[in-house]
Amino acid sequence: MIVVRSNTLPDVDQLLEDLVEQVSPLFEIDPQPLIVGIETGGYWIAERLRERLAPEAPLGKLNITFYRDDYTKIGLHPTVKPSSLPGDIDGQAILLVDDVIHSGRTIRAAMNELFDYGRPERILLATLIDRGGRELPIQPDFVAETIELAPEEQIKLEGPQPLSLKLQRIEAHERD
Repeated sequence: MIVVRSNTLPDVDQLLEDLVEQVSPLFEIDPQPLIVGIETGGYWIAERLRERLAPEAPLGKLNITFYRDDYTKIGLHPTVKPSSLPGDIDGQAILLVDDVIHSGRTIRAAMNELFDYGRPERILLATLIDRGGRELPIQPDFVAETIELAPEEQIKLEGPQPLSLKLQRIEAHERD
């Protein structure tokens, strides 16, 4: 795990390889964990992890829009699509995947939704980028890279083909 300054963005393909290397021991213990990506960037990463680690592993997609605690403030996305999980998650090991972790609120929302579907054996969290700034006590189990950003900066995964990182500046009124 490397900490980089925000003026240099890492290569997504290299980050994916680093994440694959970290996550691969999980597939030796449990060859078919359910891989669940948080829409949209987390799902793109989940697809690629599955391709590299276990093409036969079940893959799910979470749309956490209605589980967010800030949707009244930020509004609803105009095209909310349902989540899609392949089968029963009771007793299932889950690899939850997101592109960037910041406050921890997205992950909290994802776990709330997962528990509405059932009671998994365990949930492990993999993320491409950890940008710090937690508001909740949620930490990823697997992180490709840690990046320090200024409060007015945001890092975004763009894709799906090709995947790339983009640094954005956000105004103070958009952060509140």
